[in-house]
Amino acid sequence: MNRPNNPAPLLRLGTRQSPLAMAQAHEARSRLCAAHGWDESAVALVPVRASGDRITDRPLADIGGKALWTKELDAWLDEGHIDAAVHSMKDVETVRPANLTIAAILPRADVRDVLIGAAGIAAIPQGARIGTSAPRRAAQMLHHRPDCEIVTFRGNVATRLAKLAAGEADVTLLAAAGLDRLGRTGTGTALDAEEWLPAPAQGAIGIECRAGDDRVCGLVAAIDHAPSHSAVIAERALLAALGGNCHSPIAVLTTMQGEVVTMRAAIYSPDGTERIEAAADFALGDTGGPARIAQDLLSRASAGVRAYFSGLASAVD
Repeated sequence: MNRPNNPAPLLRLGTRQSPLAMAQAHEARSRLCAAHGWDESAVALVPVRASGDRITDRPLADIGGKALWTKELDAWLDEGHIDAAVHSMKDVETVRPANLTIAAILPRADVRDVLIGAAGIAAIPQGARIGTSAPRRAAQMLHHRPDCEIVTFRGNVATRLAKLAAGEADVTLLAAAGLDRLGRTGTGTALDAEEWLPAPAQGAIGIECRAGDDRVCGLVAAIDHAPSHSAVIAERALLAALGGNCHSPIAVLTTMQGEVVTMRAAIYSPDGTERIEAAADFALGDTGGPARIAQDLLSRASAGVRAYFSGLASAVD
């Protein structure tokens, strides 16, 4: 569909203004324009500087959690300044405002973590400093390499790579999907997802709209990738059932074969000394499947691990 010069956009997509967030928003715009036959001018990108991007000297869990990535975009959606918001689903709180809905999940990218600074976990030097602020990555690394030290590492991809180059840590971990989207394919060593389980919803881009806005929800739904959507919703259901938050070390890998979902999940003590894993197959759309895995995990965890989860199953003695 050809449109006149400088028309009003048909959609306004809100996004954080970090380089990775902008790359994700550009992907969302390209897919929308391809699906609807629009010129690029039909979709305006509206960047906002999120609180989480402004505060980079403390772990996210200590300053407000994942809401620091979403609260400004939530407010803009609620006030009608944007029509939809583009999110990295890994960074979206499990419980969302009732007036918002995830209208689309784009085809999920590589879910793996990338190790930078060593050729593999075993190749990390004895006593190395591991730069990360993610409880999952810290706990997994300490589980495999209790000799290592965790040092706080926050900031966007370029910032963390610069900190690594400056010697603030010996190695770090980043998401393969983010590196690929920034054109840094081949950076570091991708870790086998079967051995180093990823974060819930890692590699997934979501588009959120006002629940009652049928026009926008319908336009956005045209680029929804059903398998990716199902996997992400299942992983978010696991988070909800666990009562996980930014302090909770949770790792999960979801695969699908036809109508069957296979989920492997693990929870950890923050120091990595305790690891509990569970796996199950369940039917596509069975929201009880992730809840059963959560109950299994917490029923076998110590009280010390359950203290980092608030799900109903955490009350198991």
